[in-house]
Amino acid sequence: MVCEAEVIHTPQPVYIQLSSLIPPEAVAPRVVVLPPSVFNHPIRKDILNLCVVHYLDGLRQGTAATKSRGEVRGSGRKIRPQKGSGRARLGDGQSPMLRGGGHAFAKKARDFSTKLPRKVIQMGMRVALSAKVSEDALGVVESLDWPSGKTRQLEKRIEELGWQKTLLVTGSDTVSDTLVRSCRALDYIKATTAASLNIHETIKWERIVLDFSAIEFFERNLKKPEIDALVGM
Repeated sequence: MVCEAEVIHTPQPVYIQLSSLIPPEAVAPRVVVLPPSVFNHPIRKDILNLCVVHYLDGLRQGTAATKSRGEVRGSGRKIRPQKGSGRARLGDGQSPMLRGGGHAFAKKARDFSTKLPRKVIQMGMRVALSAKVSEDALGVVESLDWPSGKTRQLEKRIEELGWQKTLLVTGSDTVSDTLVRSCRALDYIKATTAASLNIHETIKWERIVLDFSAIEFFERNLKKPEIDALVGM
């Protein structure tokens, strides 16, 4: 008996027109081919929600703390007799009903961070990058080396490209010092490294611009191994 071969869907390559942060000379447009396993992943809103909640949970300080009635300083003597005064019953001065007393349900310092499997976080980054591609909000440049540290020059170039509210991502270990100094006074643009990029930032910024080294970084760390089609016997 011969079984039909299992059909495995192969994602199509992603084509992005190459841009340039530095004003280039008049040249023909170039197109970059991005790996489909990283930049053409099915959109999973549930995975994005898990990853964003996981990231925001880790940002919570968890240092809020108040004193319960057993931790408030004071005597344990009963304030007034149980009966005869015509007033409400009261115990000691640490009662939550009294001013200066303890909290009925006192807050205690705690760790709000949650755990999430590494592969789920990797899938979340693939989904976030693929969502930017589907929204036409992902750009590619050859390099993010900016020659000048002047903010005015970078601001003029950003306006020419229409890259307001853009996150620049490089695959290098550090962002160039001139680009950092140029972005420092602009609140609508930021430069970071691919290693420090998280899913929350990827979703928050309207546009993401990657250089060649960042694409290589994501392809190396996020690409899923290829699986050959299984043929039944």
